[in-house]
Amino acid sequence: MEARLDYFATPTAGRIAKHFVAAGREIKESPLPAAVQELVALRVSQINACAVCVEMHTKEAAAAGESAVRLNLVATWREATVFTEAERAALELAEEGTRIADAAGGVSDEVWERAAKHYAEEELISLVSLVAFMNTANRLNVITRQPAGSYEVGRFQH
Repeated sequence: MEARLDYFATPTAGRIAKHFVAAGREIKESPLPAAVQELVALRVSQINACAVCVEMHTKEAAAAGESAVRLNLVATWREATVFTEAERAALELAEEGTRIADAAGGVSDEVWERAAKHYAEEELISLVSLVAFMNTANRLNVITRQPAGSYEVGRFQH
């Protein structure tokens, strides 16, 4: 598969990509635990069928020490026993936040309350921002058919 666009090839695309990557770095540096960030980014990307983001977040999480078992079970987190209650709450919020069109009304009060039970306000802001950021990244990549298979760990961390 060949990408339809190169986000870094034109001045406009480069400026947009630069700011988008910078926003991602701000979320990455937020107080939301790194493991939760990678699990949520991976789950959102799975839902949106964004292969390049699934690859990126699987590799980044593995490089950070995440176990293969947990990474392989993210898609079925409800049935898996390897996630904490806090991680489960974040994954549930990520799913409802990603499937807004499927769930009229958006994120339910019950799902929000479970997340708020485990995360402070700064972490919740980061979690919501991460879900929105990943949905945007997934759409940019899926629409332009960005291919997976060649991501190198740390590529967007400079």
